[in-house]
Amino acid sequence: MANLEIRPAEMQVLIDDQRAGLTVREFQIFWVLAERQDRVVTREEIYRLIWDGRLPRRNRSVDVFVRKVRVKLEKLAPEWSYIHTHFGIGYRFSPEPGGDQSSASSAASSNGNLNS
Repeated sequence: MANLEIRPAEMQVLIDDQRAGLTVREFQIFWVLAERQDRVVTREEIYRLIWDGRLPRRNRSVDVFVRKVRVKLEKLAPEWSYIHTHFGIGYRFSPEPGGDQSSASSAASSNGNLNS
């Protein structure tokens, strides 16, 4: 099992004590999703919260950054899936083994640690 730790004050994500190496913008997007664990967050909401504005038509910034975050997390824990796409809507953070979106997800503890 992968142990996911989120350190908001340091803008760091660790999996099994290894840093994911997220950039500031990648961490911001990850944090928006992690704070809303198990809830689908629209692309528009993510854009508004991170870039403080309306999502321009045909802008793929959110999708590009989510893909970058996924790649970095999957490199450390390929057997886990953390960010799930809801096509036409947005994204949902829910740590799940094997990428099976129907399995039970982990609950966040009050200090920002997620044990999966």
